[in-house]
Amino acid sequence: MSAETLSSSAIRRRGLMLVLSSPSGAGKSTIARNLLESDPSLELSVSVTTRARRGSEIEGVHYHFRSKREFEILRDNDALLEWAEVHGNFYATPREPAERAMADGRDMLFDIDWQGAMQLKEKMRGDIVSIFILPPSMKELKARLKRRAEDTEEVIAKRLENARVEIEQWREYDYVVINHDLNRAFDEVRAIVTAERLRRDRRPGLFDFVSGLLDEKTD
Repeated sequence: MSAETLSSSAIRRRGLMLVLSSPSGAGKSTIARNLLESDPSLELSVSVTTRARRGSEIEGVHYHFRSKREFEILRDNDALLEWAEVHGNFYATPREPAERAMADGRDMLFDIDWQGAMQLKEKMRGDIVSIFILPPSMKELKARLKRRAEDTEEVIAKRLENARVEIEQWREYDYVVINHDLNRAFDEVRAIVTAERLRRDRRPGLFDFVSGLLDEKTD
Protein backbone atom coordinates (compact mmCIF):
# COMPACT_ATOMS: atom_id res chain seq x y z
CA MET A 1 0.00 0.00 0.00
CA SER A 2 1.45 3.37 -1.03
CA ALA A 3 1.75 6.40 1.20
CA GLU A 4 -0.65 8.17 -1.18
CA THR A 5 -3.47 5.74 -0.39
CA LEU A 6 -2.82 5.52 3.37
CA SER A 7 -3.45 8.77 5.20
CA SER A 8 -1.88 9.47 8.58
CA SER A 9 -5.27 9.32 10.32
CA ALA A 10 -5.96 5.89 8.80
CA ILE A 11 -2.74 4.29 10.01
CA ARG A 12 -3.61 1.17 11.96
CA ARG A 13 -2.80 1.41 15.67
CA ARG A 14 -3.37 -0.47 18.90
CA GLY A 15 -5.85 1.03 21.34
CA LEU A 16 -4.87 2.45 24.70
CA MET A 17 -6.31 2.07 28.19
CA LEU A 18 -6.67 5.52 29.72
CA VAL A 19 -6.73 5.33 33.51
CA LEU A 20 -7.88 8.35 35.52
CA SER A 21 -7.49 8.37 39.29
CA SER A 22 -7.80 11.03 41.98
CA PRO A 23 -8.97 11.55 45.53
CA SER A 24 -12.69 12.23 45.86
CA GLY A 25 -13.48 15.81 44.91
CA ALA A 26 -10.40 16.47 42.76
CA GLY A 27 -12.36 16.44 39.48
CA LYS A 28 -11.67 13.01 37.99
CA SER A 29 -15.27 12.08 37.22
CA THR A 30 -16.05 15.45 35.63
CA ILE A 31 -12.98 15.26 33.42
CA ALA A 32 -13.86 11.68 32.47
CA ARG A 33 -17.41 12.71 31.55
CA ASN A 34 -16.17 15.64 29.46
CA LEU A 35 -13.72 13.37 27.64
CA LEU A 36 -16.44 10.89 26.73
CA GLU A 37 -18.73 13.67 25.52
CA SER A 38 -16.04 15.34 23.39
CA ASP A 39 -14.46 12.20 21.92
CA PRO A 40 -16.85 9.58 20.47
CA SER A 41 -13.94 7.21 19.78
CA LEU A 42 -13.29 6.89 23.52
CA GLU A 43 -15.48 4.36 25.34
CA LEU A 44 -16.00 3.85 29.05
CA SER A 45 -15.06 0.50 30.54
CA VAL A 46 -18.19 -1.02 32.08
CA SER A 47 -17.39 -2.72 35.39
CA VAL A 48 -18.75 -5.96 36.77
CA THR A 49 -20.38 -5.73 40.20
CA THR A 50 -22.21 -7.90 42.68
CA ARG A 51 -24.12 -4.87 43.97
CA ALA A 52 -27.87 -4.97 43.45
CA ARG A 53 -29.07 -3.01 40.42
CA ARG A 54 -30.79 0.28 41.20
CA GLY A 55 -34.02 1.18 39.43
CA SER A 56 -32.40 3.75 37.14
CA GLU A 57 -29.47 1.52 36.14
CA ILE A 58 -29.24 -0.45 32.90
CA GLU A 59 -27.47 -3.80 32.58
CA GLY A 60 -24.39 -3.45 30.36
CA VAL A 61 -24.53 0.35 30.41
CA HIS A 62 -23.90 1.30 34.03
CA TYR A 63 -22.57 -2.09 35.20
CA HIS A 64 -22.58 -5.77 34.37
CA PHE A 65 -24.58 -7.07 37.33
CA ARG A 66 -23.58 -10.55 38.49
CA SER A 67 -24.20 -12.77 41.48
CA LYS A 68 -21.38 -13.36 43.96
CA ARG A 69 -20.96 -16.90 42.63
CA GLU A 70 -20.78 -15.67 39.01
CA PHE A 71 -18.22 -13.09 40.07
CA GLU A 72 -16.08 -15.73 41.80
CA ILE A 73 -16.10 -17.86 38.66
CA LEU A 74 -14.92 -14.90 36.57
CA ARG A 75 -12.21 -14.08 39.10
CA ASP A 76 -10.98 -17.66 39.43
CA ASN A 77 -10.80 -18.07 35.63
CA ASP A 78 -8.63 -14.96 35.20
CA ALA A 79 -11.46 -13.20 33.34
CA LEU A 80 -10.96 -10.01 35.39
CA LEU A 81 -8.13 -7.50 34.98
CA GLU A 82 -8.63 -6.03 38.44
CA TRP A 83 -11.09 -6.37 41.28
CA ALA A 84 -11.82 -5.04 44.73
CA GLU A 85 -14.32 -5.39 47.54
CA VAL A 86 -16.04 -2.16 48.57
CA HIS A 87 -18.60 -2.05 51.39
CA GLY A 88 -19.32 -5.76 51.04
CA ASN A 89 -19.78 -5.70 47.26
CA PHE A 90 -17.31 -6.71 44.56
CA TYR A 91 -16.32 -4.53 41.59
CA ALA A 92 -14.05 -5.48 38.71
CA THR A 93 -12.86 -4.78 35.16
CA PRO A 94 -13.68 -7.59 32.71
CA ARG A 95 -10.70 -8.72 30.64
CA GLU A 96 -12.29 -9.69 27.31
CA PRO A 97 -13.86 -6.32 26.29
CA ALA A 98 -10.62 -4.47 27.09
CA GLU A 99 -8.38 -6.86 25.15
CA ARG A 100 -10.77 -6.83 22.17
CA ALA A 101 -10.84 -3.02 22.16
CA MET A 102 -7.03 -2.80 22.25
CA ALA A 103 -6.69 -5.20 19.31
CA ASP A 104 -9.31 -3.28 17.32
CA GLY A 105 -7.55 0.05 17.89
CA ARG A 106 -10.27 1.40 20.16
CA ASP A 107 -9.48 3.37 23.32
CA MET A 108 -11.08 2.68 26.69
CA LEU A 109 -11.42 4.99 29.68
CA PHE A 110 -11.11 3.63 33.23
CA ASP A 111 -12.37 5.80 36.08
CA ILE A 112 -10.84 3.80 38.96
CA ASP A 113 -8.87 4.21 42.17
CA TRP A 114 -5.12 3.71 42.56
CA GLN A 115 -5.45 0.10 43.73
CA GLY A 116 -7.35 -0.86 40.58
CA ALA A 117 -4.89 1.11 38.47
CA MET A 118 -1.93 -0.82 39.88
CA GLN A 119 -3.65 -4.14 39.16
CA LEU A 120 -4.33 -3.06 35.57
CA LYS A 121 -0.68 -2.12 35.10
CA GLU A 122 0.37 -5.60 36.20
CA LYS A 123 -1.86 -7.22 33.57
CA MET A 124 -1.73 -4.75 30.65
CA ARG A 125 1.33 -2.58 31.26
CA GLY A 126 2.07 -1.77 27.61
CA ASP A 127 -1.47 -0.56 26.98
CA ILE A 128 -1.91 1.64 30.07
CA VAL A 129 -1.73 5.43 30.08
CA SER A 130 -2.27 6.49 33.70
CA ILE A 131 -3.11 10.02 34.84
CA PHE A 132 -3.45 11.15 38.45
CA ILE A 133 -5.53 14.27 39.09
CA LEU A 134 -4.33 16.35 42.06
CA PRO A 135 -6.23 19.15 43.82
CA PRO A 136 -4.40 22.50 44.05
CA SER A 137 -4.49 22.28 47.86
CA MET A 138 -6.09 20.25 50.62
CA LYS A 139 -8.02 23.37 51.67
CA GLU A 140 -9.54 23.64 48.18
CA LEU A 141 -10.29 19.90 48.14
CA LYS A 142 -12.26 20.29 51.37
CA ALA A 143 -14.11 23.29 49.92
CA ARG A 144 -15.06 21.30 46.81
CA LEU A 145 -16.35 18.41 48.90
CA LYS A 146 -18.45 20.85 50.91
CA ARG A 147 -19.81 22.52 47.75
CA ARG A 148 -21.03 19.16 46.48
CA ALA A 149 -23.38 19.08 49.49
CA GLU A 150 -23.57 15.30 49.28
CA ASP A 151 -21.83 14.24 52.48
CA THR A 152 -21.94 14.86 56.22
CA GLU A 153 -19.01 16.53 57.98
CA GLU A 154 -17.96 13.12 59.25
CA VAL A 155 -17.89 11.66 55.74
CA ILE A 156 -15.99 14.67 54.39
CA ALA A 157 -13.38 14.26 57.13
CA LYS A 158 -13.00 10.61 56.18
CA ARG A 159 -12.66 11.47 52.49
CA LEU A 160 -9.91 13.97 53.31
CA GLU A 161 -8.12 11.37 55.41
CA ASN A 162 -8.33 8.86 52.55
CA ALA A 163 -7.19 11.53 50.10
CA ARG A 164 -3.80 11.78 51.80
CA VAL A 165 -3.29 8.02 51.37
CA GLU A 166 -4.33 8.21 47.71
CA ILE A 167 -2.15 11.23 46.92
CA GLU A 168 0.88 9.30 48.23
CA GLN A 169 0.53 7.07 45.12
CA TRP A 170 1.13 9.88 42.61
CA ARG A 171 4.60 8.59 41.68
CA GLU A 172 3.09 5.39 40.26
CA TYR A 173 1.34 7.30 37.44
CA ASP A 174 2.64 8.25 34.00
CA TYR A 175 1.23 11.77 34.19
CA VAL A 176 0.08 14.11 36.95
CA VAL A 177 -2.39 16.95 36.28
CA ILE A 178 -3.06 19.57 38.95
CA ASN A 179 -6.67 20.68 38.72
CA HIS A 180 -6.39 24.41 39.48
CA ASP A 181 -8.97 25.11 36.78
CA LEU A 182 -11.25 22.43 35.32
CA ASN A 183 -11.05 23.62 31.70
CA ARG A 184 -7.26 23.80 31.79
CA ALA A 185 -7.00 20.38 33.45
CA PHE A 186 -9.32 18.91 30.82
CA ASP A 187 -7.21 20.39 28.01
CA GLU A 188 -4.06 18.91 29.56
CA VAL A 189 -5.63 15.45 29.81
CA ARG A 190 -6.85 15.68 26.22
CA ALA A 191 -3.35 16.67 25.07
CA ILE A 192 -1.93 13.60 26.81
CA VAL A 193 -4.43 11.36 25.00
CA THR A 194 -3.56 12.92 21.62
CA ALA A 195 0.17 12.45 22.17
CA GLU A 196 -0.20 8.85 23.38
CA ARG A 197 -2.28 7.94 20.33
CA LEU A 198 0.63 9.09 18.13
CA ARG A 199 3.29 7.02 19.86
CA ARG A 200 5.28 4.91 17.43
CA ASP A 201 4.92 1.71 19.44
CA ARG A 202 1.11 2.02 19.37
CA ARG A 203 0.98 2.32 15.57
CA PRO A 204 1.90 -0.95 13.85
CA GLY A 205 0.39 0.45 10.64
CA LEU A 206 3.43 2.74 10.34
CA PHE A 207 5.37 -0.18 8.87
CA ASP A 208 3.04 -0.23 5.85
CA PHE A 209 2.99 3.54 5.62
CA VAL A 210 6.79 3.89 5.64
CA SER A 211 7.20 1.03 3.16
CA GLY A 212 4.79 2.77 0.81
CA LEU A 213 6.59 6.06 1.35
CA LEU A 214 9.93 4.58 0.40
CA ASP A 215 8.49 2.78 -2.65
CA GLU A 216 6.71 5.87 -3.90
CA LYS A 217 7.89 7.23 -7.27
CA THR A 218 8.42 10.97 -7.56
CA ASP A 219 8.57 11.21 -11.35
